[in-house]
Amino acid sequence: MLAFVNEDIPEAHRILTAQTKHIFHLNDPQENGAFWNLLQHHGYPTPLLDWTHSPFVAAFFAFRYESKREGDGKNIRIFMFDRAQWEKDYPQLQSATLVPPHFSILQALAIENVRALPQQALSSVTNIDDIEAYISLKEEESGNNYLDVIDLPFSERRQVMRELSLMGITAGSLFPGLDGACEELQGRFFGPVR
Repeated sequence: MLAFVNEDIPEAHRILTAQTKHIFHLNDPQENGAFWNLLQHHGYPTPLLDWTHSPFVAAFFAFRYESKREGDGKNIRIFMFDRAQWEKDYPQLQSATLVPPHFSILQALAIENVRALPQQALSSVTNIDDIEAYISLKEEESGNNYLDVIDLPFSERRQVMRELSLMGITAGSLFPGLDGACEELQGRFFGPVR
């Protein structure tokens, strides 16, 4: 993790600064979080985990790719997290290094991140490898339930994606720009995105 923070992020910052109008000041925790969040939303590996406030947006991401299946292979799994109770029970740390093991909600600014608002995005930051096991341990310790799952049949993918499209939840709306528009058109004209 230290190599990621001390080497990878500065190098990504150096290279990607030419692609952004904003110069991210990585020593400022809010701007550093915004930079990590921007990277995450564009496919760069980070210790962040994406969440959404919308169950419909979560369904879009769960069903987005025809060949990616979570759960038992017949179902798609959506996780629901009780953020309010978690934040009451545990301190929220905004760092992934030089802190005790934690799973925290990151309130990242959406600087240059046009995807954050339509995705109703929220992120978590952690230094834990197995988040599910960690949360399960904390549930046992506290007696509170923080994480629930909803399994939906993968066989309903086409219908779910059609209904989400009618609601305006599409690649074009969630990924403003050329990439999202092309993904949406690909799905419309050539079938499900694999």
